[in-house]
Amino acid sequence: MSVSHPTFSYLKPRLCAKPGTMPKGLVIDSNILVRAALGNRVRAILEQFRDRATFSAPSVCRSDARRRIPEICRKNDLEQNVALGFLNDVEKVVRFPELTYYGFRERDARERIQARDPDDWPVIATALALDLPIWTEDRDFFGCGVATWITNTVEIYLRG
Repeated sequence: MSVSHPTFSYLKPRLCAKPGTMPKGLVIDSNILVRAALGNRVRAILEQFRDRATFSAPSVCRSDARRRIPEICRKNDLEQNVALGFLNDVEKVVRFPELTYYGFRERDARERIQARDPDDWPVIATALALDLPIWTEDRDFFGCGVATWITNTVEIYLRG
């Protein structure tokens, strides 16, 4: 049974232009945000499908990505300003609901992820609240009862 929250309507995938097509959407985790800032492939996928799908990430993922990117850049001798500039661009495509929008699914989400990485519960709660799959490279999400997609196959879902 899907639990809905009345204030989620702006986060739900928007209707597609073609009659008979299902709107698409994904919840992304902080690792995907970091990959979008530091690489090309994820950013290209977000750009390619931005008008056909809705991308959401709990607001804590944005904070996590902003905290981790400078550290990764220092360790790998990358331009931090460039990476954060790319993240700024990505943030224009991704929606970031606050805890008040997905918190009502916290208990269920924590039960699903407790044995692996309890800090990941906001991603699962957002996916449950929006009734959307998760785009991640983090194996901790596999088996949590929410469909997951990885970068190598996410385009199959988005084109489908």
